[in-house]
Amino acid sequence: MKERVIAVFDIGKTNKKIILFNDRMKVIHEEEQKFAEVKDDDGFECDDLERIEKWLLSTINKFVTSDKYDLTDINITTYGATVVCLDKNGKRLTPAYNYLKPLDEIIPESIYKRNGGRDEFCRRTASPDLGMLNSGMQLLWLKRTKPEVFSKIRHVLHFPQYLSYTLTGKIYSEHTSIGCHTALWDFDNMKYHQWISTLGIELPDPVPVDTNSAVTFGGKKVKVGIGIHDSSASLAPYFSESKGKFILLSTGTWCINMNPFNSEILTTEQLDKDCLCYMSINRQPVKSSRLFLGHMLETGVGLLNDHFNKPADYFRNVKYDKNASLALRNKYQEEKIFFQKEPFEREFRERIDLYQFKNFEIAYHQLMNELCHLTMESVNLILPENNDISNIYITGGFSKNEHFLNLIKEYFPDKKVYRSEISNASALGAALVLSGLKPEVNLGLIECTG
Repeated sequence: MKERVIAVFDIGKTNKKIILFNDRMKVIHEEEQKFAEVKDDDGFECDDLERIEKWLLSTINKFVTSDKYDLTDINITTYGATVVCLDKNGKRLTPAYNYLKPLDEIIPESIYKRNGGRDEFCRRTASPDLGMLNSGMQLLWLKRTKPEVFSKIRHVLHFPQYLSYTLTGKIYSEHTSIGCHTALWDFDNMKYHQWISTLGIELPDPVPVDTNSAVTFGGKKVKVGIGIHDSSASLAPYFSESKGKFILLSTGTWCINMNPFNSEILTTEQLDKDCLCYMSINRQPVKSSRLFLGHMLETGVGLLNDHFNKPADYFRNVKYDKNASLALRNKYQEEKIFFQKEPFEREFRERIDLYQFKNFEIAYHQLMNELCHLTMESVNLILPENNDISNIYITGGFSKNEHFLNLIKEYFPDKKVYRSEISNASALGAALVLSGLKPEVNLGLIECTG
């Protein structure tokens, strides 16, 4: 007898995955693809939409005709800050422009001036001034730099909804994709920002994220979701299991700290310190902060490797020594050895004296002390004045870092700190959305006791 499965396409910038979940939300099959980037019409690298679309269809057809699996549902989760534009016939007009593509600062300035200035506009849209990472500004850029293309636009879809559209032919928008630093959503009034009316394009009204369509593939009817932004999707599993209010530290190259229980309005000061808002699957703001943590660790370890003549992965075998860590904190107090001394300063010092450390191990403890202190500062930005958060969940690469786990526990002694052993959290969230968040999910939560 075939096993019923939900398929989720998890589309990252580097890796593209298809993951199959059974009725108990266990991963039973996973495949990964990497596609070379192509050049957009300006010669800048971007994702190859044609290859991705072909891969989606060929993969679906493979599993629809499988003798092993009964494919019943499909959903898609992707990175944000990317829009795809269609003409009146539903044909794609634009590539998936890379959010790292440079944007002339003059382009968004006119919108800022007409809407209370840069700080007020960014606060209201919960979107730091991030250039093309503000996907709404991609539309303004198209209007200013490619008017012939822009004049043909009839529909604008964020990346998850575009890939769903290629399967269903239906135009949708939903809150998680609109609410991720797009500069399109007015968080004060919880609707599209008024500046969009100046574009002359009508954006689709957002619908619930569990909206789906029945589509027939190879004679079999399958339920297809409308897609979800990956950061919001990664939160969904924790809503299904958590027994109290929580924040999620999603760690890797970036450490994204997400608090779905802070309803305080984002301030200009928080924006200036790299805070923003995502939108939860429940259409509520998720106050978030971020830190380039993985990159900072990689840079710092590289300095130590060069100084102490160690191999690249030597740091992974350095055991956490609580006494050594505490001694360093007592010795240096508020002084920083690796990073510039001002609060919230995330740049390395130009000159770092590593001769004051007798060995790699002690220097690494100091590096982790400073990185975790910066993480604490970042997390504190999203804690409400009435701090009733009881749990901290840590997922991703740093959930395996003994130093990080112990130090976060020490910095937040009034909270329970857990590492989550699940992988593919975004894909799991996308699957749960289609299932109505009903299955009990084992997130592999292990409490850090220090």
